[in-house]
Amino acid sequence: MIETRLLHYFLTVAREKSITGAANVLHITQPTLSRQMAMLEEEVGATLFIKSSRPLALTNEGILLKRRAEEILELMRKTEDEISLREEQIEGTVSIGCGELASVKLLSDILAGFRKKYPRIVFDVFTANADEIKHRMDNGLTDIGLLLEPVDMEKYEYIRMPMKERWTALIPAGVPLAKKEYITPQELADIPIIMPRRQKVHDEVASWFGDYYKDLKISAVCNFSTNAAMLVKAGLGYALTVEGGLPFLEKSEITMVPLYPELSATSVLAWKREQPFSSAVNRFIEYIKCFLSMYSS
Repeated sequence: MIETRLLHYFLTVAREKSITGAANVLHITQPTLSRQMAMLEEEVGATLFIKSSRPLALTNEGILLKRRAEEILELMRKTEDEISLREEQIEGTVSIGCGELASVKLLSDILAGFRKKYPRIVFDVFTANADEIKHRMDNGLTDIGLLLEPVDMEKYEYIRMPMKERWTALIPAGVPLAKKEYITPQELADIPIIMPRRQKVHDEVASWFGDYYKDLKISAVCNFSTNAAMLVKAGLGYALTVEGGLPFLEKSEITMVPLYPELSATSVLAWKREQPFSSAVNRFIEYIKCFLSMYSS
């Protein structure tokens, strides 16, 4: 392995076309530089200089090494620059996975604030449920996930988001139940129900129904609130979903009625523990921690 120091010395000699001149530029003695060039020729196994030439000229092998040495040192400089980027130079892609949650509003504020500070950042936002996002995080396809609890967090570091995700029923606007302040398990017991597809969440909602769950008329399971709303609109049944999943709901067609007793959940921003991330992602994680600590204080 050729030392980069020797390549730097070699390029200086090639540029100055003199061992003595290069030694002066490098602030080393002429005999020392001559020994270094002899060592380099021994390492590459070729004569690099036409020693009878004045000024000093390169052999064909020397010309080839000069080209490669310039490429190598330029790549080294570029790599060092990328590693030691100043804050205003932070760039790259940060991939985010999230569900349809109320917490997405706060997440959007975090993304906007970070990009204002680092305008070269690009966010790749992927929408899915927590199980799919975790799968992508485990396979290195997604950096940060906004996950609706309950969720197994053994392999992840996380920060819990400060707002509740309240469960509601999506009901056609014209039916009597749409006018109620809240809705109970008993009132939904005889109506076709569209349940959440993700198993841990499904189980939470099933527990809310209590004894009524065993006779529940489940017409569909669905993993996105927007799709569930379309199924409600088509008459397939009433859907149970978190309130934040449909901030732009067309209330003239579908009404969102809170559940009683209240059923709520929390969400977390999570990332894989001991996962090597890019500088951009590491900086974003630090920004998340700082933003949420100030938000909750």
